[in-house]
Amino acid sequence: MVGENVEVGVYSLNKALALSRELELDLVEISPNATPPVCKILEYKKFLYEQKKRDKALKSKATKVIIKEIRFGPQTDEHDYEFKKKHAEKFLKDGAKLKAFVFFKGRSIVFKEQGQILLLRLAQDLEDLGKVEQLPKLEGKRMTMFISPKKK
Repeated sequence: MVGENVEVGVYSLNKALALSRELELDLVEISPNATPPVCKILEYKKFLYEQKKRDKALKSKATKVIIKEIRFGPQTDEHDYEFKKKHAEKFLKDGAKLKAFVFFKGRSIVFKEQGQILLLRLAQDLEDLGKVEQLPKLEGKRMTMFISPKKK
């Protein structure tokens, strides 16, 4: 019965159901929002399998966004800054987004200008590898900045 040619066309619901029963297949609603609703006569399990397979293929092609974090203090030393900058360069070259933040402990919040200067300096040093997605923004005790890699 399967593989038998059935005339394609517009059928009433009763005729479509009768035809699907005759072929011993299922009547599957493909797009319910269309007028009239679109249905197909096919094996439902096979339809689900193919749909799952198609969804999996689309999901594997989708790019996954990786976010790497780098943490600074408001008074980060020059050597520490250079060390962390090298890591940031590596992350951006690998195609990951970078979340750089300055964490203010206790009363160090009075040095928020230093934290902002530090993040802007990092953005300037990395401008050939990435572009600033979000400028430094103070959220509680953290000043955060996002840098996304430039397309090759």
